[in-house]
Amino acid sequence: MTIDQSFYIGYISKTRGLKGEMQLFFEFEDYESLDMDVVFLEVNKKLVPYFIDAIKLQKNSTAYVTFEDVDHIDKAQVLVRKKVYLANDKMPERDPDDFRYTDLVGFLVIDENHGELGEITDVQEFPQQFVATVDMGGKELMFPLSDDLILGIDGEEEVIEVALPEGLVDLYKE
Repeated sequence: MTIDQSFYIGYISKTRGLKGEMQLFFEFEDYESLDMDVVFLEVNKKLVPYFIDAIKLQKNSTAYVTFEDVDHIDKAQVLVRKKVYLANDKMPERDPDDFRYTDLVGFLVIDENHGELGEITDVQEFPQQFVATVDMGGKELMFPLSDDLILGIDGEEEVIEVALPEGLVDLYKE
C-alpha cells in the first residue's frame, strides 16, 4: 500500500490507559461513515497495516481505538503522532449534489474589482465560518467564505466569483 493508493483520515493523538488503547483524531469530515477494519499508519515514510480490534467513535472528531497485537502502553506510545490512512476503495460515496466549502480547493478566484486573484490552496473551518486561502503569486490571501462575498460558483469551470471588501486585496499586495 502506498500513499497514492490511500487517503488521509487523521492521526494518533495520544495513548489512553495501560492496555494499548489510543485516541485517533479525525481530520476527515465524514469520519462516522468510514469502514475501518484495517488502517495504515505512516511509519518511516511507509504505510504499515494495523488491524482494528475495537473502536469507539466519539462526538468530538475522535475515536478510542485498539489494534491487534498492540496490548500495552509501550507498544502504543511509539504510534502517537503517526498519520492514519485508509485504502482508496474505503472512501465513502458522496451524493454529487452534496457540495461543501472544502470542495473549493483548486478553484480559481475572480474578484469583481481586482480580477483574477489566484487558486484556492486551502479551506479551513473556524467556529463561526469557513476561510479560504488563495495563492496570490507567492503571497497568501485569506478571506471568509460567506454568502455576502460570494457572487457565484461555477463547478464545471472550477471558478468562484467574489466581491471582497474594499482594501482587503490591497493589504496582501503590499
